[in-house]
Amino acid sequence: MAIILNIETSTEICSVSLSNNGEIIDLTIDDPSTQGFVHGQHSRILAVLVQDILERNALKANSLDAVAISEGPGSYTGLRIGVSTAKGICLGGNLPLIAINTLLIMAKMAKETQKSKYDFIIPMIDARRMEVYCSVYDGNINLITETEAKIIDENSFSEYRGKKVLFCGNGALKCEETIKWDGFCFTDATYPSAEFMVKIADDYFNELRFVDLVYFEPFYLKSFIATIPKKLL
Repeated sequence: MAIILNIETSTEICSVSLSNNGEIIDLTIDDPSTQGFVHGQHSRILAVLVQDILERNALKANSLDAVAISEGPGSYTGLRIGVSTAKGICLGGNLPLIAINTLLIMAKMAKETQKSKYDFIIPMIDARRMEVYCSVYDGNINLITETEAKIIDENSFSEYRGKKVLFCGNGALKCEETIKWDGFCFTDATYPSAEFMVKIADDYFNELRFVDLVYFEPFYLKSFIATIPKKLL
């Protein structure tokens, strides 16, 4: 049986979960509206969330069997903070590191929380303007297309017309007015959560599917470009 700490920081919502043998035993989510935190302040809150969940369950880092991290795509800063924290815990406790694609986590959440069944599930993370990070999964969460940065237009995903397709995530709703094929549904109620990393992480642990602790980097998908705020120009 494996006790795994799961960390998700790829969007403005930050979450941490503990699991044992593929079953969730605790979950904590940064909800700024109820806890007084500010969206995106992962550098300030993540260490606190990790410490709190370990203390609540009478665990120390060296009591864990592994740490799982949401690898991206997503927020450059959020991913960097999450991976740095996970690496620090692993190095301190001599633990293996598991990396899980953020869009897979979202697809898993959509399948488990939506009442309807879909032929395809397409998780989307907002990448500004009409661009999204996305991938396509079938109704059983088998990967159909690899993760990509995609600019959305009226012909996007036309190959799936006639099928029942769910677009989910914070990039989905902005596509609803552009993609109008019959059978396509859109929801922003799906987001990356450490809750839905649990079973994936346990499977990866049993398969010894670990990443190199020294060389692993977040899956940014696109290079980070620093810009100067307009008010400073």
